[in-house]
Amino acid sequence: MSAPAAPQIWDPTHYLTYADLRLRPALDLLARVPLQEAAQVTDLGCGAGSVTPYLRHGFPNADIQGVDHSPEMLGAVRTVHRDIAHWVQADVARWQPNQAQDLIFSNAALHWLDGHDVLFPRLMGFVKPGGVLAVQMPDQFDQPSHVLMRETAADGPWAQTLIPVLRPAPVAEAGRYYDWLKPECASVDIWRTTYVQQLQGDDAVLDWIASTALKPLLEALPPAQVQPFRETLAARLREAYPKCADGVTLFAFQRLFIVAVRAGQKP
Repeated sequence: MSAPAAPQIWDPTHYLTYADLRLRPALDLLARVPLQEAAQVTDLGCGAGSVTPYLRHGFPNADIQGVDHSPEMLGAVRTVHRDIAHWVQADVARWQPNQAQDLIFSNAALHWLDGHDVLFPRLMGFVKPGGVLAVQMPDQFDQPSHVLMRETAADGPWAQTLIPVLRPAPVAEAGRYYDWLKPECASVDIWRTTYVQQLQGDDAVLDWIASTALKPLLEALPPAQVQPFRETLAARLREAYPKCADGVTLFAFQRLFIVAVRAGQKP
């Protein structure tokens, strides 16, 4: 699988259109973190910082850093949450902390990276004994929203441009994460949740994925092909996700959760 060819330019305003729906899985993950206190906490792939205030509330005495590669996202977060954390621009795939962490918390970020067989044990290695790696990732890649996105990309006049950008299955099977993490861990808790989201407006599913999974494809297209591609995909998504009688579009969105506790006693 190949990653997007160029760094993505993130739009915090569009991404935060669905802030409440995007926040819910993060809070569900945080509720399962088995720590009463922490001195060192990292919000890895912090984006616009939606989760960081909750980390601050849960661990009021912690040294918290929010790490993201996007200057646009970090610009937004520094405006709103300047003083609750240290904000660091870094490549998440290559990031390493200056000291061991009590909690590395990553919400909807690591699915953008390849090589999870190396990445996850590497991140676990940055966690203190008794500390936690907590990760939530979209696991939507076999669902109509993402299948239709890939099929549309591969069968139109834009196929030559888009096929190299496609990433069919960035998230591995749950058991693989268990195998990668368990050798260093006292426990590895993995679960999957499907959120049946109630979306408003026309082409609601297209709008949802436009700020996330669809972004690399739209950015790869020449300007003249962007609108035809969007219209073709929109028509297929409308058929797959028809509106309810009240105009709401129900969008079942799957997410994978991992809470891994490193073996050993806290120092």
